[in-house]
Amino acid sequence: MKIMIAGGGTGGHVYPGIAVAEELMRIRPRAEVVFVGGKRGLEAQAVPENGFRIRYIMTRGFPRRAWWRWPAALGANVIGLFQALWVVASERPDAVLGTGGYVSGPVSAAAWMLGRPLLLQEQNSIPGLANRWLARVADEVHLSFTEARTYFGRKDNLKVTGNPVRRHILGGDRLQGLQAFGLADGRPTVFVFGGSRGAHRINEAALEAMRRLKGRVDIQFILQTGREDLDWGRGIVEAEQLPARVLPFLRDIHLAYAAADLVVCRSGAMTLAEIAACGTPAILVPYPYAAHNHQEVNAHNLVERGAAAMIPDRELSGERLAKEIAHLIADRQTLSRMSANARTFARLDAAERIVMSLERWSQGRGAVRATDPPLPGDGGGR
Repeated sequence: MKIMIAGGGTGGHVYPGIAVAEELMRIRPRAEVVFVGGKRGLEAQAVPENGFRIRYIMTRGFPRRAWWRWPAALGANVIGLFQALWVVASERPDAVLGTGGYVSGPVSAAAWMLGRPLLLQEQNSIPGLANRWLARVADEVHLSFTEARTYFGRKDNLKVTGNPVRRHILGGDRLQGLQAFGLADGRPTVFVFGGSRGAHRINEAALEAMRRLKGRVDIQFILQTGREDLDWGRGIVEAEQLPARVLPFLRDIHLAYAAADLVVCRSGAMTLAEIAACGTPAILVPYPYAAHNHQEVNAHNLVERGAAAMIPDRELSGERLAKEIAHLIADRQTLSRMSANARTFARLDAAERIVMSLERWSQGRGAVRATDPPLPGDGGGR
């Protein structure tokens, strides 16, 4: 069995595919997985690092605020579609999974044009336009949020399975994590990050919060700045002797989750899936320029369940963040309750359910019929 996975750009599109690929290889060690991505996206590094083969096509996004770049983007994606047709035709996968990002569109379209079973995985509560269109021809669409169902005209191919989380995310040990980052045992730890590329707004607020809390609250930080802010952030921490370990990017993010009593982060769908799986309380700062404001909608799903607090980006400041951190760290009962509530949001078998669907389609059995036993977690999508 050969499965093709297309998706890339950011970790939110790359890591769901890797999670599914790892689960497939655990269940079917003789299966073959090939990824398709772009050379500039995170997938170019993350996929080979995780031991999977990847092929590349040309692809480019349509910048919302730079319409004059659309002709070049259109040309690149037309070329990408022809490249995708060649890749799918030459690889001859038994099924194709699109996990989003610019590369997912051409590959998913090519799979449909060449008659290959096509499955989509939509991470967000408000799906992107590409997945809304592709869902009309896809064999199955796996959703992470029940709320996303309303955005699809076709309903008979929808399944609510959750976001696939890599198994090793759950394998972190607190003491091991503290030792890995050179932090003290027994001190509350806050893990701050803005995604795989960092977020300057969050970095600024976190550093100011550290200044305000220093000497007042016994606390330590792990700060993932992204590569662009690394020297600046590390310089401030060292010069002012702030209680933080500053890193550009965390490959062992499971250790940071394990060490953390509290997380401060954006509210991308995969980030929420990971903190829910780990049961880590969070202060969420939704990215304000996300398409259709989907990060704020994502965040409300945890906030309404009592699993997280939220600070809108426009209200974010070092003072506000310091107050929220100090309040939560001082209230262990609330943190414990948030942790328990976060776990109720998690769908730990999402990757397994997607693999089961890929196996069915690759073997020509197609959709589950009314007489077939239902897949665990099917969310009324049929």
